[in-house]
Order: sequence, then C-alpha cells, then structure tokens
Amino acid sequence: MFTIIKKNIDIDFQRGHHLHCLISQIPNEISFEKGPDSQSITQRKWQRVRSVLELIANADSNLKKIHFLLFPEGTLPYSHFDQALSLITQSFPINTVTMLGLEAFSLATFSALTQRFKNDNEELLQSICEDRQSGKIDDLQVNSTAIVIKESTGKVRVFLQAKSHPCYHEEAMDAHHDLYHGKVFPLWHCPSTGFNFMAMICFDYIYRTPYQSNIRQIIDYANELYFSSRQQLDLLVVLECNPKPEHILFRNVVHGFYGEMLESTPGVHDTITVFCNASGETNDSLSTGYEGPFGHSSIIMHESHKIAQRQLPDFTVDNFDGLPVCRLRFNSDTRLFYFNLPVFHRFDPRTTRMPLKIHRIYQEDGQGNWINMRDIEDGDLNVPDSQGEP
Repeated sequence: MFTIIKKNIDIDFQRGHHLHCLISQIPNEISFEKGPDSQSITQRKWQRVRSVLELIANADSNLKKIHFLLFPEGTLPYSHFDQALSLITQSFPINTVTMLGLEAFSLATFSALTQRFKNDNEELLQSICEDRQSGKIDDLQVNSTAIVIKESTGKVRVFLQAKSHPCYHEEAMDAHHDLYHGKVFPLWHCPSTGFNFMAMICFDYIYRTPYQSNIRQIIDYANELYFSSRQQLDLLVVLECNPKPEHILFRNVVHGFYGEMLESTPGVHDTITVFCNASGETNDSLSTGYEGPFGHSSIIMHESHKIAQRQLPDFTVDNFDGLPVCRLRFNSDTRLFYFNLPVFHRFDPRTTRMPLKIHRIYQEDGQGNWINMRDIEDGDLNVPDSQGEP
C-alpha cells in the first residue's frame, strides 16, 4: 500500500472564511499513445485544459477568489505540461492549488519528471529508485497527477503523485498492461490555518488488498492527526476519468468513510470529499466494454451539514441513496462548477445558513471559450448572481 507524507506549504488562506473551488468537468479522449490521430487528440486535450487555465489567469470579480482548481484524471498531455506550468507560474493568483491529471506515460519519463522537482518529491523519488532497482520496469505506464501550488510568496511548488491501483485503464490479463504502483501520497498542511488536504486518483479511492485499504489508512492517519493536534483532514479530492462514478464500490466506501460503521472517526467527520470526473462527452477508444455515463462530479460531506434535498437542471442535492451524507451531484454535461468549500461549518452551525453555495456555472460556447450561465433562478440553493457572493 502507500505511505502518507506530510508536506508543509506556505498558503495563507483567510481565517474564518470559506474557500473557493472550481471543478473542470471537461471531456477526455482515452487512446493508445501512438494510435491513429494521436497528435490531433493531444492538441484537442491541451486546448481544453488551456482554455480553463486562461479563464483563471484572466479571472474577473468573484472568480479571483479561487483557491482550488481541479482537472479530471488523464486530461493534460505530458508534452504540454511545461506550458501549463508556465501559465500557472506567470498568471495565477497566489494561494492557489491546481491539480492536473496527467496523461499516462512511462516510468522512465515519470522518474525524470520527479528528479526535476526533487526538492518537493524526495520520498517519491526514493521509492521510484528502489522500485527500478528491482527489475526492468521503465516501460511501465504511470497514471499520475501534478499538484501545482502557488504559495503566498509567489513561489511555485510542484508535487507529483502516482496512482496506486495496479491496472492500466481496466483490469487486464496481460501483465504489461499493469500500471506502476505509486507508494507515496502527500498530505498538504497549511501551518498558518491548520488546513489539511489530500488527493487521490480514481480507483485509489476504492483500492484495497485482503489486509488493508487505501481509505482506511487515510482515516487512521486523520484520526491520529486529530488526537495529537486536534486537527483533521479538511479536504479530500478524487480526480477521475470514470465511466461508473456511482458504482456500488464507490458508494460503499463513502458509506464507511462518513458512517462511523464500527468506531468514531473524528479525523474525517468534517472532511469534504470532491469528486472531479470527466464529462459525459468523453471518448474512450480502447474498447474495454465499459461505456458511460462519465460525468456526475460531486461534493460529499457529512449529513450534519443539513442541506435540503432538491433537484435543479444542472445539479441535484441528495443523500446518495440513503447514506449519512449530503451530496451535491452535478449532471454529465461539459461544465465548470465554481463553489465554496464550507470548511468552517463546525464553528458556525446556524441552521439558517446554507453551508454550500454555487457561485458560477460555466458552459462552452463552441469556440473554446467559457460563458457564465445566468439562467439559474435566484434562491435555488442560495445561488448568488454572477457578480459575486451574497
């Protein structure tokens, strides 16, 4: 399984105020690395990612307050990673965290990328070196994410994380289709506010062996954090390109995570889980037999947040078929969802205050631009107008 490594970062989140997050529910195109039309696919994928990055770089009004920008698993081609990093470095506001799902590439390439940012990835680099000494595995594919953090000083740090789930795309008999097993998961800690967050890649959320599971290790670590310092895991982000985002296995893990099935879990009681999935327009050319629906990104929190169930055109609020949670479930369309993270609900438990607010929903205009949708009725889920917060 994996090891959780605590990483201190200099992010100056405003105390006593909620944070802002944008989910990029954009299409993905899943194909073989050197398949037909691979260059055109790469360009289309990069154009989608770049359009969102440029939206943040040129943000107006309330969007300037963004703290977290999330992209689905496997959406950024490695050949354009430096361009994305340059755009974040030069144009993004400080105190922002951008989670980029990288298209799969070889372990040799991943090792070189880790070496490039070795100051922030020492434990990961050591793990990779040990694994490479065990056999000829340089050609193994790595499904990974890059977490780019622009600190309060303007310094940009790049953390890398490899998927721990063992198989490429879906289960396969051929061992050469196995993925490299990531063994290091960072937990980012903001000393100024005590805010803690982690990221996982799709099936890492449900992966387990006969003896332990990824999610159990996170719960145990968060509990120890709570008992030793009265802190907790505030945010868990799951980056997906998942044709079955609401599969029973995901529902079961959500139930165990929030349900306190056998014992109290104070370290994750107030954790907000954000699932960022690729949109329903995702094209899977690998012919695995698993067809949609992609999409349905969601935000899940404990039922104590007390959000009334309702249904609107772009999202619904429910309890995930009877679980002890409040779930904001988006549709499958290509959209950008901008909302706040209600991380201070425990300190402001007024039942008249809605803990979660959707600030903006963006739709593509067909020419690579994002348009703020204005046809959401006032009062639905306390949605403010497009000019700012209520």
